[in-house]
Amino acid sequence: MAGGRKARSRPLFRALMAIVAAAVVIAAKRDNSGLYLVEVNGKGGYIDKAGKLLINPQFEHASDFSEGLARVFVGSKGGYIDKAGKYVINPQFDSTSDFREGLALVSVDGQWGYIDKAGKYLVKPQFEAASDFSEGLAAATVGGKGGYIDTAGKMVINPQFDSAREFSEGLAAVSVGRKWGYIDKAGKLVINPQFDSALSFSEGLAAVSMGGNGKWGYIDKAGKLVVNPQFDLPLLFSEGLAAVSVGGKWGYIDKAGNYVINPQFDFALSFSGGLAAVRADGKWGYTDKAGKLVINPQFDSAAEFSEGLAEVSVGGRGGHTKNRAISMERECPVNLRKQRLPARSPD
Repeated sequence: MAGGRKARSRPLFRALMAIVAAAVVIAAKRDNSGLYLVEVNGKGGYIDKAGKLLINPQFEHASDFSEGLARVFVGSKGGYIDKAGKYVINPQFDSTSDFREGLALVSVDGQWGYIDKAGKYLVKPQFEAASDFSEGLAAATVGGKGGYIDTAGKMVINPQFDSAREFSEGLAAVSVGRKWGYIDKAGKLVINPQFDSALSFSEGLAAVSMGGNGKWGYIDKAGKLVVNPQFDLPLLFSEGLAAVSVGGKWGYIDKAGNYVINPQFDFALSFSGGLAAVRADGKWGYTDKAGKLVINPQFDSAAEFSEGLAEVSVGGRGGHTKNRAISMERECPVNLRKQRLPARSPD
């Protein structure tokens, strides 16, 4: 019975982890490029805030700009372009990742390594799986065990963990057997493995699941439970609030675990720029921190605000809406759909 429940919930947990990972990456990679990814007739290109095409749609897959470069795919190989649309690293990789801390994770023939912005290997492909760099370290898998390397490729925390997440606020979630705990940058377990699952720290708190019932709560960096496990799904704290799900509805809590916005939405994203995207009755809108819908649900999809704009779509057509506007100021005649590039590491 328990095994069956676990098997059914695994896809939902993977979806949660994808959302959390995306939130972390979005927060890390903003570089105020002024360029926005669009798709026209199945090809990716880039526009400015006025909707003018600056880089013609030509790529099979493309990503947002990160640290001045964007990863793009032509055919089955990935490379990187600058803001003029010029290749600075020619397509040659099987899989790619955004630049983080000056390095990008890439794979060739199933092995993972890291390149700099000139395309030079700082760490040659050699790992079975790996993560982006975060706070100077990256998780890397050797012989089925996870450890951590520095930017020179030196293994500074020996492979010993069954799973390893990126560092955030000085700590990283790791699993030993079926239990999760947290290590510091010296590889010392500062919170012993005891949780059924664990997410990264954000604003001093981390979501953890314990007790075998699938419920989530939040701990502080001392490992103390500050919000008791009671939520079906959690997101990271952002701007003092965290989106949580109970009974299929999403709301927002503060760091004491008190509801600031009661569960009422079909889905909810993290706050950014004082607003959060929420879904109600199949449509997306935006709420403020008082729970007031300042942009009524009307979009088929929506993302968080960045640089005063948020990516939305209506009837298959995409556009950007200005922060705190009630509706889109204009609608771009292109489909703003972010492309999912080949996976950065094996599942």
